Amino acid sequence: MGIFDKLFGGGDPGTVASYRHVKIHPSVDNGIKPATQGFSGGTLKCKCPSNKVIVTVEAQTAHNHVCGCTKCWKPDGAIFSQVAVVSRDKLKVTENGDKLSIVDPSAAIQRHACTGCGVHMYGRIENTGHPFHGLDFVHTELSSQGGWSPAEFAAFVSSIIESGVDPARMDEIRGRLRELGLEPYDCLSPPLMDAIATHLAKQSGALR
Repeated sequence: MGIFDKLFGGGDPGTVASYRHVKIHPSVDNGIKPATQGFSGGTLKCKCPSNKVIVTVEAQTAHNHVCGCTKCWKPDGAIFSQVAVVSRDKLKVTENGDKLSIVDPSAAIQRHACTGCGVHMYGRIENTGHPFHGLDFVHTELSSQGGWSPAEFAAFVSSIIESGVDPARMDEIRGRLRELGLEPYDCLSPPLMDAIATHLAKQSGALR
C-alpha cells in the first residue's frame, strides 16, 4: 500500500483512512474523556479480589500519557501503559502497604507493585538529583472515580517493538494515536524534555 492509500483510504481523495481497529489502551480506545473541573483526587486500588492495596491521591494528576516503554505496568492486552504524575506529598498508601514490593531497585523510578496481583501502584524517584524528583507516577485507571486528567500524548512509542509488537504495525499504531489526539514521540513530550534540559542546565551552571 502506498503513502496515498495509507493517508486517504484506497485512493479515494474523499475518504480518510481510519485506524479504529488498532487497540492502544482500554482507557483511550473508545475516546478520551476530559478532566472534571475542580477534581481533587481519589483512590487507586490493586486487582486483588480481597485485601486490596489502596493508594490515596489528594490532587489532580498532570502530564497523563500513554507510554510504550517495557518497564511500566500495562493491563492485559494493552500495548501501551497509561501513566500520570502527582506531587509525592499528595500520595499516601492507606491500606495493605505491606503487600508492596519494589520491582527493580536499580531503576530510576522505584515502581511499587502489589505482590498479590502484580499491579504497579505507584512509582517514586528517590534520587534528589533527578529532574522529576518529587513527582510520583500513577495509573489512574486503577481508580473508580472519573475526572482525572486525560492522556495528552504518547511517549517512547518505538519501545513497543521491544515488547514484541511487529514493526510493520508502527504506521497504523502511530496513525491511531494521532487519530485519538495523542501525538506520538519516541521520548517524552516537548514540555517534559524542556524541563529535563532546564534542570540539567541549572546543575551544570549553563543556566541560573
